[in-house]
Amino acid sequence: MLVTGGVIAAGPASAASVGPGHGDLNTTGTVGAFIAESDGRQVYCMDAGAPAPWNMTSGPTTVTDLTSYTGQQLSPTTLAKLNYVMAKWGDSTNPDITAAVQMYVWAEADPVTYQAQGGQSWALTRVPAAHQSTVLANLATMYADANANHAVNPSVDVVISMADQYNGTLTVNVSPTALNGSVVLTDATFIDGTTSKALGTGTYPIVGKPAAGVPEYRVTASASYSGVGLGARVNLYETPGQQRLLANGTPAAVTATAQTLWIALDFQPVIGTQVAAKYVAEGDSFTDMLTVSTVGVGSWIHVDGSPVPLTAQGTLYGPFDEQPAESESVPDGAPVVGTETLVLNRGTGEYASAGSLTATESGFYTWVWGIDKTAQGDSGKYIRGSFTDWFGRVAETHVTPFQPGAVSKTDARLALPGDEVTDTITVSSTNGAWLRIDGDYIPAVLDGTAYQVPGTLPPLEQPGVASDATVIGEVQVTATGPGTYTSLPVAHPHAGFVTWVWEVRLTSQPDEYRDYIANDWADNYGIPLESTSVRWPISVTSEVREYNVHPNGRAFDTIEVTGFPENHGDFTGDGYWGADLDVITHTVYGPFDTDTVLTDELVVDDAPVLTVLTTPARNGTYQLGYTDADQIRPTEPGYYVIVSDFAGDDRVQPFRSSPADILERFYVPQPPAPGVEVTVTTKATPEAFVGDPISDTAIVEGHVPDGAYLVFRAYGPYSEQPMMGEEGEPFFISDEIPVDGAGEYESGVTSVDTAGLVFWVETLHAPDGAVLAEGFIGAPGETTIVHERPTDVTVTTKAVPEVTLGDPAHDVAIVTGDVPEGAMLVFQAYRQTGAEAVCDVENLVFDTHDELIPVTGAGEYVSAEVVFEEVGTYFWIETLYDRDGEMLHRGECGAAGETTKVVEKPVTPSGPPSLAVTGAGWSWAGIIAALMLTATGGILWFGRKLALYRERTGYVRDEDLAAELEELTQE
Repeated sequence: MLVTGGVIAAGPASAASVGPGHGDLNTTGTVGAFIAESDGRQVYCMDAGAPAPWNMTSGPTTVTDLTSYTGQQLSPTTLAKLNYVMAKWGDSTNPDITAAVQMYVWAEADPVTYQAQGGQSWALTRVPAAHQSTVLANLATMYADANANHAVNPSVDVVISMADQYNGTLTVNVSPTALNGSVVLTDATFIDGTTSKALGTGTYPIVGKPAAGVPEYRVTASASYSGVGLGARVNLYETPGQQRLLANGTPAAVTATAQTLWIALDFQPVIGTQVAAKYVAEGDSFTDMLTVSTVGVGSWIHVDGSPVPLTAQGTLYGPFDEQPAESESVPDGAPVVGTETLVLNRGTGEYASAGSLTATESGFYTWVWGIDKTAQGDSGKYIRGSFTDWFGRVAETHVTPFQPGAVSKTDARLALPGDEVTDTITVSSTNGAWLRIDGDYIPAVLDGTAYQVPGTLPPLEQPGVASDATVIGEVQVTATGPGTYTSLPVAHPHAGFVTWVWEVRLTSQPDEYRDYIANDWADNYGIPLESTSVRWPISVTSEVREYNVHPNGRAFDTIEVTGFPENHGDFTGDGYWGADLDVITHTVYGPFDTDTVLTDELVVDDAPVLTVLTTPARNGTYQLGYTDADQIRPTEPGYYVIVSDFAGDDRVQPFRSSPADILERFYVPQPPAPGVEVTVTTKATPEAFVGDPISDTAIVEGHVPDGAYLVFRAYGPYSEQPMMGEEGEPFFISDEIPVDGAGEYESGVTSVDTAGLVFWVETLHAPDGAVLAEGFIGAPGETTIVHERPTDVTVTTKAVPEVTLGDPAHDVAIVTGDVPEGAMLVFQAYRQTGAEAVCDVENLVFDTHDELIPVTGAGEYVSAEVVFEEVGTYFWIETLYDRDGEMLHRGECGAAGETTKVVEKPVTPSGPPSLAVTGAGWSWAGIIAALMLTATGGILWFGRKLALYRERTGYVRDEDLAAELEELTQE
């Protein structure tokens, strides 16, 4: 410890121990720090002339008022400097520093005694000479630093300034700057979100953070700072009556507090919405889901524990035909559906509108919600301002889907089987606007189905398709907006009625547009304007009984009518479809000087008319010319043709037979020149293949002069009939064939090596070469059709066309081409059961599968005979198989030449008073014999029997007539 005069003598064990410093405790004494036994700190002697504190040292005690050993009062400045120096350097272990600290303490705390002892010079005697300059330099530094940085009264000051309800600044003033501490904010934060921050002198932004929902608040700032070595304070260690020791004072906190006045709060409510359902069906409610929140600083204010209630009003605008553009304000003239009011009494959160507004038509509907500050009553003071939502937000828009529908009209009221028919539809939205996206109409796909109506009568209009209707075609039309569209064509293959049904099927719509279309839709089945009558094609086939008819003779015709619906003549119309026309007109045109005018180009309206007959427009076989009421009696020589004409009605096509039909012609020859009564008719080979033999036959009748002869000429082959005078040279001229009376005379055989038409012309010469009779190019029966010889197998047929019930019938197959070895034929017959030709197992009545007919090569093959058990029409089908059972050919049901008609046995009608004069070469003896037959009550009327006979045997010569009459009489 220090002793008087500054020398420290040894003390008891409990005394302070020597710390870092210079000198020798037992000789010169030390200058430097000592270690206090009470707390182990480095301490410094205060009293330069006091006795050594050999007893237990007490302390430390922090003091702010202290007198020197000589009784001088130490100033606050001196205490502050002592505090500063000991705090900064007092704990050093460097003896050059601790020696300087001790010299500084003596000089400031006990200046009188220190100077009396000799001051620095005295103290330096304890410092080795080599260290003295360093100690003095350190001491000078301490004086300068303490003078500059000591603090008698450290302080901190805080000031809060609020720019608005939430934003402000905190100003901090710390003196000296060496103070350390922090500022804590209450109901506010610094901009980094913290509430406590160590700050120096400066101004700092702060953000008010009131408790949620409070109507007002205040911001508080609390500062607490401290610093080692700052302030007029030191720690004192005492031993009664002995030396005092010093250390820097224990730091004391410097505090400050600032608080704002009460800040009234408000908040800004906003509403965001999302419609409960984007797509709202017609008749359903519009419900909007509101998300209520606040924007900016400030939360929803609570008063008396409850949120301040506000009233929001929503206006629903629409309908629009497309999504309206977003805009800050509602466009002028925007249609209004209605408004709804909603009390926001739960503060922020989710709310649902009442759903009092309903969808009445298609369109886009958009909500606009608002909160009017002036309409909130006492609650208005708590909100910052009014709020209005934007118009046209997609999330706030409902869509009521539109319902496309169509009115259609078939583009063909009447059609023919096989015609392709389109349908025109006028498409619109049936429940309001046709909706758009980005300015373009939403496309709608319509499915059209064409149905074959069962039966033969027009369909009845009804919702839903008739259960037995048959689909014949399906089409789609994509409507790109309201308007008129034409479908793709649909083939109408069958006679009868076809009706369209149009549908809007949701499953047909593209995925991205399906939700914009309301529902499935379909129009009625059987709407007249959507229906087409595919008119039945009829066939009128006929054949006059004789080609040659004498002047004033009678012609007879058999008319077979097919193709009419079975109930034709019974339909009387329904207001849209007209009644059946139940009459076919048969007009006998003639006479014509030549049959070359009898072509399809003949203008029948300008042609001479012999007579007009009618029959019902119904299926059946009709005999013309057999009664006095319908007799066909030509009086002038020339060519005649019978044309059958049906004007057509809404169910059946018009029909007119061809004036070129050779089977409907007859010829009235000029009476022979006096003394020469001769006629010549012919029958050439009708068809042949290239290289096959062909010939002509002349049938000569009448009184032929002795020495007469025939010459045949053949022209061709031609691709078509040449004009008169342009036939060229004949390729065949026969020898002069003597004619020794009425009879048949052959031309002789020839052939051609190319296909085409071969025309025969026969000339009958008198003995002197004069021409008694001559044919012409294209005369009936005088054309041979020459075909290319087929290399592939082909099959044509010719069934027995008509038999009387009980008589046998058969079919004949003509096989041509290279027939494979082992081929077999099968014949089948089917009974007609409806208006159309149908051949299936239900109507099969005859089958030769059990008796296959071997086919050994090209040729004609006859089926077995069959006796059909019922009157009606029977369809034949022939099938050719190879040896392995593979089908090579099968005929078509109802093909030409493949029908046999079974008729009732004829009933003999009463004969006319006189016979018609028909056929070439009739003699008066024949006529008288016929009259006698009638008079004697013959079983059959002669005319009918003769007709049947001629159908079986062909032409009847004069010389055979007597035999015929005898045969007929015997029958």
